[in-house]
Amino acid sequence: MNASMAELFDVIIIGSGPAGLTAAIYLTRACLKTLIIAGSKWGGQLQLTTEVENFPGFPDGIQGPALMHAMRKQAEKFGAVFLDDDIPPTDVTRGTPFTITVGGKAVAGKTILIATGADAKTLGIPGEKELTGHGVSYCATCDAAFFKNKHVAVVGGGDSAMEEAIFLANFSSHVTILYRGDTLRASQIMQERVKKNQKISIQYNTDITEIIGEQTVEKIKVIHAKTHETSEIPVSGVFIAIGHTPNTKVFPGIDVNERGYILEKNSTSTNVEGVFVAGDVQDARYRQAITAAGFGCMAALDIERYLAERQ
Repeated sequence: MNASMAELFDVIIIGSGPAGLTAAIYLTRACLKTLIIAGSKWGGQLQLTTEVENFPGFPDGIQGPALMHAMRKQAEKFGAVFLDDDIPPTDVTRGTPFTITVGGKAVAGKTILIATGADAKTLGIPGEKELTGHGVSYCATCDAAFFKNKHVAVVGGGDSAMEEAIFLANFSSHVTILYRGDTLRASQIMQERVKKNQKISIQYNTDITEIIGEQTVEKIKVIHAKTHETSEIPVSGVFIAIGHTPNTKVFPGIDVNERGYILEKNSTSTNVEGVFVAGDVQDARYRQAITAAGFGCMAALDIERYLAERQ
């Protein structure tokens, strides 16, 4: 691919969730020519959610897809260009200008912002996909308030699952943790906190096999791993806490940690000069729309400064 033949942008943003779109708004308002490679399924995890009540500025809440459409429209208003295609594996270590062929179109950028996010690991069982956003959730911080005084289940046995259960116990009438093994993987201190909470119970050696409900979650089917006995548990919500997968595999040469999240070198820069990172693809801790947007803002300001210093 010949960089001289590709359309040149000041910034190529890869990813179109809150981090990428916030960065695009800042960058285009700074009069920087900005391309967003949005992906064939643009908008990030918020496209899979329903009511969002914790994003500032919406006292009555807003639907996740509506929020993402509004953010995209705002970025387009200031001149951001969108390609709704998936990026192929791309070696960004070859230096500037960074060149990419996506959707049959060659593009080049003076800088790159990776904002590809992280996908929640799923169970892949009947009812999960159909009821996601309607009782099936992957984020207690996001959705716990919708389950006040209701019985919910948490699937998982690590620290994340314990944190989800403890947080949910502040809202729900009862939280049942389902774990397929006979010993939790969580740290001892987290296990002790869960076991001391009277609103939380643990079912060991239990696999969830189906999530059932018409419009929302009504119950789950489970099987005991040792006895193979099956049963149903009435619940109003299922919180799946078995981990996340950061979307970094298409970027060989970018340094990541042992869990696959991109490492920041200085603020939002990476180990490759001119390549920056923002959002859940580097944030394994918070994973909120507002923190992703904040990282997008930081990255945009870092990029603006980086380009200004090289004029």
